[in-house]
Amino acid sequence: MSSVAIFALLAGPVFSAPVMVTSERIETFRGKSSETIFGRLEFLGGLVMKSSDPNFGGWSSIRLRPGQMHFVGVIDNGDWISGSLVRDAAGRLAGITDVDVTPMLTKSGKPDARKQMVDAESLAFRPGEVLVSFERVHRVDVYPDPGFATSPPKRTLSKLIPDARLKANKSLETVVVAPTDGPLAGAPVIVAEESLNAAGDNYAAVLEGPRKGIFYVRRHGSFDISDGTFLPSGDLVLLERSFSLLQGVAMRLRLIRADDIKPDATVDGEELMVADSSYRIDNMEGVDAFRAADGSTHLILVSDDNNSFLQSNLMLEFRLKD
Repeated sequence: MSSVAIFALLAGPVFSAPVMVTSERIETFRGKSSETIFGRLEFLGGLVMKSSDPNFGGWSSIRLRPGQMHFVGVIDNGDWISGSLVRDAAGRLAGITDVDVTPMLTKSGKPDARKQMVDAESLAFRPGEVLVSFERVHRVDVYPDPGFATSPPKRTLSKLIPDARLKANKSLETVVVAPTDGPLAGAPVIVAEESLNAAGDNYAAVLEGPRKGIFYVRRHGSFDISDGTFLPSGDLVLLERSFSLLQGVAMRLRLIRADDIKPDATVDGEELMVADSSYRIDNMEGVDAFRAADGSTHLILVSDDNNSFLQSNLMLEFRLKD
């Protein structure tokens, strides 16, 4: 190791310059079809995002700040990503700007280059805190907010699910925080990607509050859970994806009623939409929901390109139809 590298290591984290991202708009969701309604969702537009910066890619989760313009996400090699949405005069997605990618600090106060230690998969806000779920070394770390990008985690939450029940690379793919006025009373909720019980269903848990305990999410076919979000109504939407060499990539969105989430319960849900490789999708990894100015509920999805030139960083927006 060079003397420069040793000095940098001792001096602490080095934060990168702003990342330049260009965006190409996605006008149609299924080929050249003008169709906009897919299941219970209306397609509102999307982006293909590109950057020459090697730090941009591997996007695992997105959460919007109040006001729905600024976002924070995590990248699965242990980075924070933040920035702002750009919209045109009609309110449609037109790009992202002010993008920063910053190494996450571990409890040591420094970044960790080991993938197994910093495989961040999801994040969630609650007052004064950002919760981040990790797989491989399974945990939910709590960072201060503001200040998460320059601070080590304050503490680690008890995840309730034993490590022996969690697969190394198929575990805590989702962390969400329930609405305070719903049956889960603002509790954090985690859902595993493909860590299954004896019945073949996904492990999940409510980590605090009146319904604290392990529950299960019914698994259907080859779909793995990749993220989730609570709707303004209080119900939970899960994003799922699958991949096979024969059929390519697919995604599904499923609605779980919040009142069904209880200790030892196995929850299922209504399919909101399913899309295969004939649609404009990729490895869809992140989802967030918000109430738009007109009162409707919107979903924002992002994809993880796995830092591969064969894949794309996408952002898609839908309106939930009543």
